[in-house]
Amino acid sequence: MSHSSERLADAAPVSFWLDDPRAPAPADPLIGHQRCDLAVVGGGYTGLWTALLAKEADPGRRVVLLERGRCGWEASGRNGGFCSASLTHGLANGAERFPEEIDTLERLGMENLSEIEKTLARYGIECEFEANGGLNVATEAHQIDDVAAAVKLAQRHGQRAELLDGPATRALVHSPTYLGAHLEPEGLALLNPARLAWGLRTACLDLGVEIHEDTTVHSLEADGEAIVLRTEFASLRASSVALGTNAFPSLVRRVRPFIVPVYDYVLMTEPLSAAQMASIGWEGRQGLASTGNQFIYYRLTGDNRILFGGYDAVYYYGGAMGPAYEQRGDTFERLATLFAETFPQLDDVAFTHAWAGAIDTCSRFCAFFGTASKGRVAYSAGYTGLGVGASRFGARVMLDLLSGRESQLTQLAMVRTKPIPFPPEPLRWAGIGLTRWSLARADRRDGRRNLWLRTLDWAGLGFDS
Repeated sequence: MSHSSERLADAAPVSFWLDDPRAPAPADPLIGHQRCDLAVVGGGYTGLWTALLAKEADPGRRVVLLERGRCGWEASGRNGGFCSASLTHGLANGAERFPEEIDTLERLGMENLSEIEKTLARYGIECEFEANGGLNVATEAHQIDDVAAAVKLAQRHGQRAELLDGPATRALVHSPTYLGAHLEPEGLALLNPARLAWGLRTACLDLGVEIHEDTTVHSLEADGEAIVLRTEFASLRASSVALGTNAFPSLVRRVRPFIVPVYDYVLMTEPLSAAQMASIGWEGRQGLASTGNQFIYYRLTGDNRILFGGYDAVYYYGGAMGPAYEQRGDTFERLATLFAETFPQLDDVAFTHAWAGAIDTCSRFCAFFGTASKGRVAYSAGYTGLGVGASRFGARVMLDLLSGRESQLTQLAMVRTKPIPFPPEPLRWAGIGLTRWSLARADRRDGRRNLWLRTLDWAGLGFDS
């Protein structure tokens, strides 16, 4: 058995965040035939924020949230807990896709992050929120120019950003792999993602939102001026519907080609001792990410564990999802090896949890929005891994779209446009596989992108973990 295997031997195959005795008891399923003003499908961040904001705006509105499993049990309880101000999967991606409004989007993103923090305080949601900023590290010589370009771009848009050389980076976090970094002192917070979801759930219930779990919506049907949501044993007649179904197949069929579910894999260490913490520095507790195509992200938890995830982003043929795809030994071994390279001084630290979650990936890497059934159904999807913060913005967009009135948000090009859809199978599977191979090859060849990647760049398509 390899040393990595030994360190993984006792890792529980569940999300660390969800392996928590404070998880709330499940709500009762929907029964009978009911009516409401607003039906929300999905009990992750997007759905919970939508229900909360709708009820805050109109306490008399009857809001009912339906969740197929448990609130926060899928992507919202399996991610790294990076709550970014970016609505566009980073400034560079946003500036390329929405050059005329990127400064507006960045401002809206910072306001959104501020409102999240205020909401946590208002409702007493304890989710280990730490606004510590981020550190994007170069671990290969060819990445230094990319890091420098990112700093210049941020500064050009009036943001605080600092370019660090290797010694300055290693002084902040003691890893021999660091050659330089982009320090972002603002715009990123870390939190416990499951407790955020559970806290939003409690806030919704306290305001009078009706939540039904273990309730799978099978279909939407227009019936006069209403939409009927049907489950196996019940129905809900709603004036309007907001869909926050993330990577799962949308109830609006025409949305499905825009999303592919990509599995992201994560490890969590045991708590570090005081001596182990001293050996790595990291006193600023920033959220860290490498800058390769197959990047890794990592951060400290409230009890000084290290979450370490990313690198592989795996699409299964036909968009297959389920528990069978949440354990991948090769990927966990690879992550454990990368952890050892990053922190050789933590050679004796074991991993306690190893899990995966499905990311709702779209070709522009950031959320898209729209309506169906004559504006009575709205959807927000495609966050591509940065939904912890951006989901609140998505909820606001859906509520504005459902209101039927123009707003600052509904006039944004980001809201009015769609990403390029993915092709049908087997082209989808082949194209994603070729892209993953090409990205790995570029990382091995000093970042040089082959013809396939350059073609995707030209077409505005891509693939990201």
